Amino acid sequence: MKTKAFTLIELLVVIAIIAILMAILMPALRVAREQARSINCRSNVRTLSLAWLMYKDANDGKLVGSQPQAENQSPWVFLPPDRGDASVEQKQNYIRRGLLWPFVKQIDVYRCPSDRREKSAYHRYAYRTYSIAGGLNGVTSGGEILMCIRYSDIKGPATKYVFLAECDPRGLNLGAWIMRPKSRRWVDPFAIWHRRNTSTLGFADGHVEIHRWYSETLIEWNERALWNPQSFSFNRDPSSGDELELKDFEFMVKGYAHRGFQ
Repeated sequence: MKTKAFTLIELLVVIAIIAILMAILMPALRVAREQARSINCRSNVRTLSLAWLMYKDANDGKLVGSQPQAENQSPWVFLPPDRGDASVEQKQNYIRRGLLWPFVKQIDVYRCPSDRREKSAYHRYAYRTYSIAGGLNGVTSGGEILMCIRYSDIKGPATKYVFLAECDPRGLNLGAWIMRPKSRRWVDPFAIWHRRNTSTLGFADGHVEIHRWYSETLIEWNERALWNPQSFSFNRDPSSGDELELKDFEFMVKGYAHRGFQ
């Protein structure tokens, strides 16, 4: 008995159907994968936020240092002496030396699974995704503010963010994440890893939010820090962008914790 084989046309039809199905399914699979990574990122930020709270509970209300300098004696993480030239393994080792490590001894918690910097030649050795806002025992934002040193200095902890993803264009997150609330300037870029217009924020009461960005000019400025860091400029005037950038700036400046202006 002869078996009937597929003709060339039938094979091409089957291949075409498979290709159409793949084209339909792949975007949905990518969305589902990114949603899973976003959940993981939120879990990381929540874990770090709780560790930040546990540190202040163990230290009579004093906040851990948010400025990760190698010479700083109380930072949440340390920087290796070689900084950007250090290997990923060295950067991980210096994270383990930080003062939050006793409260969260999982190195993967310090990195978002959607952090794409390894795909950029300028960032490929970057590891740590998250930074702490500089007004929380870190820096004075160019001498503009008085820092919060103790937890009691924070007014409205539920409205003040602590952790956010940062994409420092210098190859690794060098310091705390800062902005200038008095002179009204963005300073550091933040990272937008999941959806193009959202970021994960961890707040001083321990809760986590997915925040939406409205300004296209702001999103493009932050994307430049990742894909074209040589053209990136710090100290951005929010009024130089579209009208929605001021809305985004107002949200962040209201959530930037400090004890007032100098």
